[in-house]
Amino acid sequence: MKHLLVLFYLLFGFTLSLSATAAELKIGYVQVDKLLQEAPQTAETGKKLEKEFSPRSQELDRLQKQIRDLEAALDKDRLTTSDADRRNRERDASNLKLEFQRKQRELREDINLRKNEELAVLQDRINKAVTSVAESENFDLVVYGGVAYASKKIDITDKVLKLLGKK
Repeated sequence: MKHLLVLFYLLFGFTLSLSATAAELKIGYVQVDKLLQEAPQTAETGKKLEKEFSPRSQELDRLQKQIRDLEAALDKDRLTTSDADRRNRERDASNLKLEFQRKQRELREDINLRKNEELAVLQDRINKAVTSVAESENFDLVVYGGVAYASKKIDITDKVLKLLGKK
């Protein structure tokens, strides 16, 4: 019984010391998805990528129109053209479709690569902004995601967004 009482006092004392230590910690939380959506750099990146890939996208639009026009001409002239001429034109249309699909796939891959590069740069800026806010306001711990609940009073997302807007 005496050992049980001593154990109880030790656990009670340990719990009190943990509570005191936890009360001294300053914890913050950041909503990464909100930062990625609302950071001014996100819109800038979108415009930058659109400008960068616009010529290739327009080329694909032109190629797609060319395919539609070729197929429409094939349908229209189906009865009046020879079999050999029709087969040649169908082969041309098929080759054009393959070229279109290849260019479309390459464009998608290149856009994804560039998006990932730009996202890495943005994530670095976000990390620096979070660190800056955390250091200037003396936070002991700032958590990003994977949090089941975080109260509004520890959410520093808007402060980080404000700092990102200044850069």
